Amino acid sequence: SAMNCHLRTLIPLMVSYLVLSANLAWNNLLLGAALALGASALLPWGKGERECRGILAALPAILQYAVILGFDLIRSGIQVARIVLTPEMPIRPGILPVPSECRSDLGRALSAHAVNLTPGQLVVGMDDDGVMYTHCLDVTGALESLSRAQKVRERLLHRIFLSPP
Repeated sequence: SAMNCHLRTLIPLMVSYLVLSANLAWNNLLLGAALALGASALLPWGKGERECRGILAALPAILQYAVILGFDLIRSGIQVARIVLTPEMPIRPGILPVPSECRSDLGRALSAHAVNLTPGQLVVGMDDDGVMYTHCLDVTGALESLSRAQKVRERLLHRIFLSPP
């Protein structure tokens, strides 16, 4: 039903906000819900966008996506802190093409959002085939790890939205 589709978008948005804010006070929960509702209102809700199944079936994938995103944020934050605190600043910045298997605009947007949240990485462009051009603070070995993380996120997004990733 349409309500399940909306909940399946609202919950990951709200969980992402709460992970980033690290504040579970009741007023922050309300703010997270309001922001998730506002962001959800901006998304296209056409019939062909995705088929939904029950929220309970998607809950394990939603939780797994939030945990993986949280770990990626922590790991990348530590890596960036190490780079910044090293006097030589051992970086090799550059832009890498990260292919995406996502066919829906929502899937591509959520994938790019996850990359943008990760310290040291920023999607600077995306072509019509879904290739995300991502600026990395250090490109040494970054393409392999970015592609691997992208595949995991896409698999989970597919399970959450039950649509082609």
